[in-house]
Amino acid sequence: MNTKTTESIKLLLVEDDANLCMVLQDYLELMHYDVIVANDGEEGLLKFKQNDVKLCLLDVMLPRMDGFTLATAIRELNAQLPIIFLTAKSLKEDRLKGFAHGCDDYITKPFSTEELNMRIKAILRRCIRDFSRPELSEQKVFSFGNFTLDTHNLTLVSPLNLHNLTKKEASLLRMLYLNKNKVLARDLVQKSVWGETDYFVSRSMDVFIARLRKYLKDDPSINITNVHGVGFMLEVPE
Repeated sequence: MNTKTTESIKLLLVEDDANLCMVLQDYLELMHYDVIVANDGEEGLLKFKQNDVKLCLLDVMLPRMDGFTLATAIRELNAQLPIIFLTAKSLKEDRLKGFAHGCDDYITKPFSTEELNMRIKAILRRCIRDFSRPELSEQKVFSFGNFTLDTHNLTLVSPLNLHNLTKKEASLLRMLYLNKNKVLARDLVQKSVWGETDYFVSRSMDVFIARLRKYLKDDPSINITNVHGVGFMLEVPE
């Protein structure tokens, strides 16, 4: 039997392939994670509600509730929780759909357990870093135009709407605001918010920018401009 330390990080693994689930659980427990297992989406949501989970590993093709729907339900309960999709779907459109549903990473099967462990560690390091960096922990509330951005409660409030943000949306909008009316390079934004730069992170960022633009329509004087080939700029009236 694998020994779990009292300091183990609790992961939720939702996978309907019994053999793969057993292999992943055994390996992750050897890496000293505390692994909660579910075999379908509805069971996964129930176990998420019952446990203090720090990261979710979700298969996409699940019975009773697919992984995308499950991720959306989890995001409604905890907008900051890291999510990794595990899937046999490797098309670009599938990856973009995964990032559009708020995942932090997307791993296609077959994959090595060592790669999975490294990705989990990278995401958890980013989460710990975000909470420990002084510049991210000082100011929590920002006002611009008709908006109030609260990065602690993950909300963007205007006289017209209350928008609930994901952690990445709040971090991205905060970074844009702190550099308002200046061009922010794409790779700098990716490294600061996602912790890495590659094609899929870039496409994910475009999805997040589009979502923020939709929220910011509540105030026509505020706009995120795309500077072609360079990056983005949050235009705020002086």
